[in-house]
Amino acid sequence: MLPGHCKDVSLREVDHDLTSEGIAEAMRGRKAYTRTDFQVLRKGEEHAVIALRKRKGKGLFLPVEDIEVISLPEDTVFIKRPELDVINPSALLRLSLEYPGKTVVVEGLFNHLNFVHELEALPLRVLDDVPPDPSKLSVLVERALASGFLDLPILPEVVDLDIASYLDQVGTEAVMFPCRVSGISSDRPVYFLDDGPVLEHEVTLIGCHLSKRIFESLYKHEPEFINVCPQDHVPDDGVPTIVKCCKVKNGFSVDGPLRSVPWGATVPEVVEAIRSIYPSP
Repeated sequence: MLPGHCKDVSLREVDHDLTSEGIAEAMRGRKAYTRTDFQVLRKGEEHAVIALRKRKGKGLFLPVEDIEVISLPEDTVFIKRPELDVINPSALLRLSLEYPGKTVVVEGLFNHLNFVHELEALPLRVLDDVPPDPSKLSVLVERALASGFLDLPILPEVVDLDIASYLDQVGTEAVMFPCRVSGISSDRPVYFLDDGPVLEHEVTLIGCHLSKRIFESLYKHEPEFINVCPQDHVPDDGVPTIVKCCKVKNGFSVDGPLRSVPWGATVPEVVEAIRSIYPSP
């Protein structure tokens, strides 16, 4: 459970016992602000969370007809996280994972208050090449989730394809990588395809299919090749996954649970790709 917005949650200091019976007795005959759907009750260092059902009608304050106790003090923790956006579902989800089995009330950015209770995570595998480390796509996904444009409790799982780990598979005297920016080094002679170098050794190209096509165009022969295209390393397990792909020029492509964004993807493109996996009802 996650309130739609922190404006729906109010904090009320009380002096009665924070038990189901004590709360029900104290709420009998009370009114609540028309926008308040939840209350966090505080007595000293103890907290409880309740949901309100108010009588339909007009006016700023409406009679409370019924309550639902969401959590009592033994199942509730109160946390201050001044940097946390309390209306960001992904941020709240990650906070809740720090306190398994608890309802987490949080005072965050701008001293706004919210809570999270038994929120179910939506998985998203983020698969990309490294270096650079962290991968570009993992950073873009984090920025997308922090942007406020994804009202979803998404929990990313970052899976790195370490290009350097493939060096043990190289059988030639030299190795070539697509781009010098990667900064990868080796005990073998190293070439970078974007330099268009004169080759003085037989090389194995560690790259994607586009880099292989570029190599063949430049050198007129087919190289030994190790494929590290993220799209080709996605497990066939149905888990929603996002990758970068140089064949995608703009926006994103769809293949079942797989979303591919351009190699030079932007945060808005990543937002739209994720939104297409979990469209709003």
